[in-house]
Amino acid sequence: MLISAVINSSTVLKRVTAWTPLRFTSRTKASIQYRHALFSTSDDSEPTSLEPYLNPDNRNDQVFAAISGNGSLKVTVATTRNLVNENIMAHEMSEVPADALGRLMTCGLLIGNGMQDEQVLQISVDGDGPLRGAVSITSGEGECRGYVGNPALSQIPLTESIGLVGTVQVVKNHPSWPNPYNGITSIRTGEIDADLGAYLAESEQRSCALAAGTVVKGILCSAAGGYIVEQLPGCDGDTIKIVEKNLARLVEENGDNQLTSVPTGLLSCGKTPVDIASMILDGLDMKPLGQVSPVMKCKCSTERLFRSVRLLDRSDVDDILEKQEILEARCHFCGKVYRMSPDEVQQRFEEARGDPTLDEDFEEELAEKKEGN
Repeated sequence: MLISAVINSSTVLKRVTAWTPLRFTSRTKASIQYRHALFSTSDDSEPTSLEPYLNPDNRNDQVFAAISGNGSLKVTVATTRNLVNENIMAHEMSEVPADALGRLMTCGLLIGNGMQDEQVLQISVDGDGPLRGAVSITSGEGECRGYVGNPALSQIPLTESIGLVGTVQVVKNHPSWPNPYNGITSIRTGEIDADLGAYLAESEQRSCALAAGTVVKGILCSAAGGYIVEQLPGCDGDTIKIVEKNLARLVEENGDNQLTSVPTGLLSCGKTPVDIASMILDGLDMKPLGQVSPVMKCKCSTERLFRSVRLLDRSDVDDILEKQEILEARCHFCGKVYRMSPDEVQQRFEEARGDPTLDEDFEEELAEKKEGN
């Protein structure tokens, strides 16, 4: 059994979660082999310095990954305060939507840690609550973007804002894959990390403890982050008992504050991802795997806007231009507003090539324009 922190909007609880037996698919095995090749050192007997991973006062956003000395437990810890603040400004979010999106993006970074740079993880929480859903997209390089359906939602409990009827959907993709991987499960609690933990156990057979939270007051996030503890092949009962005790101690040190979720109490006190990972792997000979610096990065552009315009019926486009004089659109992910005049729209239609429904045609057209410039 594994003690993990379950974050409620009103109370911090201690929940006992059973290790789910792991069933490794070929893709799971390939991912583990990739991570091992990426982070393994030439001489495992040499102690590894933690200096490159130090992040005093969590000044920078960071995702830090480590593994137990016996290779049977992987721990990933994130601090994402700057990322949440940037999204608050971009989307003009109130406290509850900022909390929801902050938790979702943090979970995306944690779950997706170890992906190849080109790989993308999209998580969607679509409930019947007034938040009207939330979406997060994360790349293996740590590039993040996301949005919520109702950024100006009033102050209500997070679970109520998300709703208890709906789905959690996960899509993973890579340019070399013939088809994306899709997974879906039902919303159970309205707690984003708990519902994603249930998804990982049911759909991906990943045995782990996942926690994420934020501290948002007004338009400022003072702390945000989370952790995921994942059981790998060969994990024995003694190792599990040690990490259970360590997690129980971590929850206790975080503080039993109704307004402070795990691990944001520790982050608020200056504990860094390295510190938290060291607490979880205390007595298990922690070895660092690597780190990622999360950044908010959107891929919107005038070209992508026009691609969407081309998917509309031309008569509808002409009708929009006739009524509004200009074509205007706002990016869901970063809030940037794009405007195109009727003359510009007409010129782009004349210069357009290929099929707008095909990604390869669109990328080829972009490449031709770059070469022309």
